[in-house]
Amino acid sequence: MVSSIANSLGFGSGIDTVQIVTDLANASRQPKIDRMTTLTQQNQARISAVAQARSDLEGFADSLSQMVEDGTLRSTPTVSDESVLTATARAGLQADSFAATIEVTQLARAQTAYSGIVADREAAIGQGTMTLNVGGTDYTITIDATNDSLNGLADAINASDSGVTASVIADQGGYRLIVKGQTGEANGFTLAADAGADPGLAAFTYGSGGSMTLGQAATDAKFTIDGVAFSRATNIVDDVVPGMSLTLKKAAPGQPVDIGASRPLDMIRQTVTDFVAVYNQLKESLSSASSLSGSTMSLRQLESTLSGLVGTVLTSDPNINKLTDIGIYTTKDGVLAVDSDKLEAALAADAGAVEALFNPRRDATHSEATDPGIAFTLDAIRDAAVATDGILTRVEESLDAKSEALAEQLEKIEEREESYRARLEKQFGGLDAKLAAFKATQSYLEQQIEIWNNQYKN
Repeated sequence: MVSSIANSLGFGSGIDTVQIVTDLANASRQPKIDRMTTLTQQNQARISAVAQARSDLEGFADSLSQMVEDGTLRSTPTVSDESVLTATARAGLQADSFAATIEVTQLARAQTAYSGIVADREAAIGQGTMTLNVGGTDYTITIDATNDSLNGLADAINASDSGVTASVIADQGGYRLIVKGQTGEANGFTLAADAGADPGLAAFTYGSGGSMTLGQAATDAKFTIDGVAFSRATNIVDDVVPGMSLTLKKAAPGQPVDIGASRPLDMIRQTVTDFVAVYNQLKESLSSASSLSGSTMSLRQLESTLSGLVGTVLTSDPNINKLTDIGIYTTKDGVLAVDSDKLEAALAADAGAVEALFNPRRDATHSEATDPGIAFTLDAIRDAAVATDGILTRVEESLDAKSEALAEQLEKIEEREESYRARLEKQFGGLDAKLAAFKATQSYLEQQIEIWNNQYKN
């Protein structure tokens, strides 16, 4: 019995049936494999193109959002004396919308009180309950066998969720308890031992004749803006000047400080140029993806949405509210370009309105609905495209499914072609055996005929 195809094909008949089987199998298999390779490469090209389009869209949206968030495109506060106060910009600050004079007459401070010296911070101080009153609200402080010490009292105060903190510090060979509230007059506090508490706790009371000493009274920050008086519980004030957060650093009665804002005109010009360049890159990647046949053609809808971006109303300004109003236009090739003269004219006419396209105002009358700005609008386009049912997501899922289907088809083709080759080997193995038998018979007959011929000759 033969042990392999090599022993069964071609050795009996003299015909190279091994090569015949190989050639026939390859002739059947190779065109199918070539076609599947082409389809797989085409699908992979679509996947890569869509991935690039997604990356460009997300990068475009993220970079614009980041510039707005970090204040790159925002008017910058100016302060004439930063030893008195400093200012940082928030969304909505416009260089032409605010300029004022501030006078800081008092800083907000937190109340502090301290105890007398105790020799041992872990020694017993007395047990019972104490009442911590902060701005009219009572908090119960319990001292028992588990926390009967100066450290235990400090920990109990800190765990009271009252906003008051306590610490134990070393002082003159012993220890003091220091209690501190939050800034602002309303956060003043008292600490009293309740009836029935051990007498030792009286040493750690403050208010109404308590034993602790006032270190600093709670006060509000007091300041005027253009002569109008304000007071706040903290030294960080972000609800008075639109788009600006103030940090009061020292009281300076009679020392007025001028505040205002400067507009980053050069950055706005550069951003307009960069916007056009990055948009065109995104446009190219989307066009490359959508130009491929198959499911990627649905990306033309996203292309159309982006193309309409230049004419979208971005703010509520009556005159400058679209990118076309500042000189951005679509060329005949479908890409964006900048009319520098129109941009400069817009900046000269109303630089605040130009800035608002990128850094929209945020106040009682300007919201994301009325003044979305370019970053918010582009974010909305991006979010819609990459959502669960978004265009990019649907295209990517379709291409991934096609990739899996092609892999399955290739596997089935290989299985069928392997079966076909096995049938060929079986068929040609049988043919070779028959030819070998015929050849043996032929050889026998030829020998007999030769013998017969020799007999007749003799």
